[in-house]
Order: sequence, then C-alpha cells, then structure tokens
Amino acid sequence: MLHWEELLTFYERSPLIFSQYTFLFVFTIFFAFYLAVFKNITVRNIYLLAFSLFFYYKSGGLYFWMLIFSTFVDYHLANYIFKATTKGRKKLFLILSLSANLGLLAFFKYSYFVTDSLNALLGTDFIAYNFLTGISNVLAGTSYDVTEIILPVGISFYTFQAMSYTLDIYRGHLKPVKNIWDFGFFISFFPHLVAGPIVRAADFIPQVYKPYNVTKEEMGAAVFLIMKGLIKKVLISDYISINLVDRVFDTPQLYSGVENLLAIYGYTLQIYCDFSGYSDMAIGLALLMGFRLGINFNSPYKAANITDFWRRWHISLSSWLRDYLYVSLGGNRKGKWRTKVNLLLTMLIGGLWHGASVKFILWGALHGAALVADKAWTNFSAPFINQKSFVYRALVWLITFNFVAFCWIYFRAADMETVRLMLFQVVNDMSLSAIAERMWAYKHIVSLLILGFGIHWLPDEWKENWQNLFIRTALPVKAFIIAVVIALLYQVASSEVQPFIYFQF
Repeated sequence: MLHWEELLTFYERSPLIFSQYTFLFVFTIFFAFYLAVFKNITVRNIYLLAFSLFFYYKSGGLYFWMLIFSTFVDYHLANYIFKATTKGRKKLFLILSLSANLGLLAFFKYSYFVTDSLNALLGTDFIAYNFLTGISNVLAGTSYDVTEIILPVGISFYTFQAMSYTLDIYRGHLKPVKNIWDFGFFISFFPHLVAGPIVRAADFIPQVYKPYNVTKEEMGAAVFLIMKGLIKKVLISDYISINLVDRVFDTPQLYSGVENLLAIYGYTLQIYCDFSGYSDMAIGLALLMGFRLGINFNSPYKAANITDFWRRWHISLSSWLRDYLYVSLGGNRKGKWRTKVNLLLTMLIGGLWHGASVKFILWGALHGAALVADKAWTNFSAPFINQKSFVYRALVWLITFNFVAFCWIYFRAADMETVRLMLFQVVNDMSLSAIAERMWAYKHIVSLLILGFGIHWLPDEWKENWQNLFIRTALPVKAFIIAVVIALLYQVASSEVQPFIYFQF
C-alpha cells in the first residue's frame, strides 16, 4: 500500500522515475485533475509548474531550490538583455547569464575533476569544498559534509535549456515570456526535465500560450510511445544490465573474451533502449498534455557513417552543440583546418558535458576524430569509389556500428583500468571454439539482443505501421493491450529501482 507520507517524501535510493509503478499511479491522479483545468491556459500552466517542481523534488530532493534559483536568474537577465539599448549592455547581461549557468554546472560537475587534476599535476593536496553546504551549516545549523558535492539531477539538461533562452533573445530570435511563471514552466516541465530531450525555447515557449489541442490519433500515438518506452527500459535495458552488463563491467578479468564482447554489444543496446526509452516516454507524456517535443533518436545504429550517427543519436544535444557552439566557433566557414579543430572541440566539450573524467574526454575525442576522418575520407574517395554501392554502404555501416559500440566501453567503464581489462580480454582471451558454448550459456541475453537489434534495424515504415495499427484499434482492444504490457513488465521488472542512465548527467 502506498502511503501519502512516502509519496510526499524524497528518498535518495528511490527517486521518482517514469518506469516505476509509483510514477504511473501519481501521474494518473495528476492527469485526472489536469483534465479539469486544461481549458484555462493560465491555470493549466501554474498546475503543470507546481507538479513539475514536485516531480523534481521527488527525483532530486532539495536541489529543486537550484532549479528555482536558475529560473529566477535567467528570467531577469533575459529581460535585461531584451531591454538593453546598446550592444555592450546586451553582451554584459548575456555574459552574466552564461557565467551563472556554466558556473553552477562547473561547480557541481567538475569540482572533483579539477581538484584531482591539480593535485596530480602540482603534487598538492587540495580538497573540493562545497560552499553551499558551508553556508547552510552556518545559517541553518546543519552539519553536512562540506567535502561532499552531489550532482543535482538534470542540471546538465536544464542548464542548456536556460542558455538557449538567453542566447536566442540575445540573437534576436525570441522575445521574452510574459512572466516568470511561464519561464519556470518552460524550464521545469517534468517530461523533459531530468534527462531531456533538451528543449529549445523558440520551439516550446509558443506552445505555453496555445490552448490544448490533441486529436484522438495523437492521443493513441502518445500512449503507444509511453508503452514503447517502458518496454525498451524495463524489458530490454534493465534485464540486459542486471543479467550481463553490470557483472562483466564490474570485473571484466573474470570473464572470457566472448563474454566481454557480449557485454560490449549488450551495453550498446542497453544505453540505446534506456535513453531512447526515456525520450519516448517524455514525448508521449508531453503529448498527452498537449505539448510537442522534438524527436531525440532516429534509429542511430542504422547510421551509414559517424556523421550520420550524430544526426540520429541524442539529436537535441547534437543540434544544440552544433547551433550554439560549433557555429559560434566558426563552423565550416573558416577553412578546412579550422573546421576540423571546431569539430574536435565540439565533441570534446560534448564528452565533458557527459562527465568530468578522462574516459569521457577520450570518448568525445574519439568521436571528434572519427567525424574529421569521415569527412576527409568521403571527400578523398568520392572520385574513385562508388559510395552508393551496396558493398561499400554495408562495409561503412559495419565499421561505424562497431566503432560506436567499442567507444561505449569508455562511457560505461568505471575507470580507464576497466577499459584496458575489457579490451585485453577481447583481444587475448577470444576462443572461437567457445563462442557457441558461451552463446548457449547466455541464450536469454543473446535472444534479447537479436530481438532488440532486429527490431531496431527493421524498416521505419514497418514500425510506423505498427504504431498506426495501434492508433486505429478500438478502445477496448487498446485497453487490453495496455493491460497485457503492464502485466508483462510487472513480471520482469527488477525489485530494485533502476534509474535511467542519463540521470547521472
């Protein structure tokens, strides 16, 4: 039985996430009341803002005050940018906004990394100091550990969203919202708050002032997306994680080369199903409430090359980095070498966005170098290779897929030693005679990998037809399908909370 005290209290080990039955229960109650207020735009927006703050509190605890602080600062600085009469004043307020956003992000995300790097470089013994905790201890009489800095959930996402707002106003692409409540709603809207998609102000804010308008077909599509996301997360991602990936990545030296390779491909599917599953649910939940979020994934493992991969993977981040960073650095307008440098810098920063460690820097550097190499090879080989031939396209796809898969090792591994051990096992402990035996030992995992990748690689038209078929079915049939899916997921769900991978970013 779910008690109200539990419902209203934040538990660090049990955050409120989309794949929990607790969330589905809470959302059902929330949506029932939403149906009573959605016709009044002002009341609707305030109601959504209040629930979004509650959702963030249940996901991230008292760090929701950081969200409120960022909202307050960016709202007022954006207004100052818009009202400033000189370019110098506009630039000053923009710098203040970017400094506030990036400063907080850097403090929470990179303090330990910078401190450890300085200590290793200079032989010092600096420690990271949480000045916010120190202030709390002095003013409120608390006794929190001032050397502990916990990353607020979703800070990387809502920071980029807030910066898109001030940058678009500075560039003259957007006018400020009418009041701070509407801006708070844009920043904190719960479907995209903690793990994206990263929403652009220019795309979302106009919807804040539009009346609710969702067709019966869109309602069916929203439910289909939510179910699809739950299946990806609970049935595929969590199962692969618990039964293979976590074990092998924790102690790769105890497993054979075949098992390490299986874990690499397992994580390749896991991270896609985990992250795209969240995006599917976020888009579906938002659509139920009358808001359209942009697509965040487009079958990335079908990518013909690494450039194509980044047009398909985490589209909201890659397009954000392109429009606000790559273009600002000069893009491809300042010569070939500058273009290559800009690509590398953009991907390095993209790696750092994910985490403050050498492994994320290397992950970004590998992808940056691959983008540079891909552009160079495409231009070089065009005169004498038929790049449209089936053999060429199949070979480049195979290289791209395996490159992406092996780069995920840096993403998942706890440290560089784990990366080294896994690669060592794959290269030095790979027995062809053991492949069949190991595949049979992990037959359930292998079957799930075949099913997951197989569906992923199916033609998009087939998957669109499945969605359209669900949309066209009668309501009783829809209800039966939903009940079957919920019952199935209940049977396979882990007893412990399995947070989404991108919660840590």
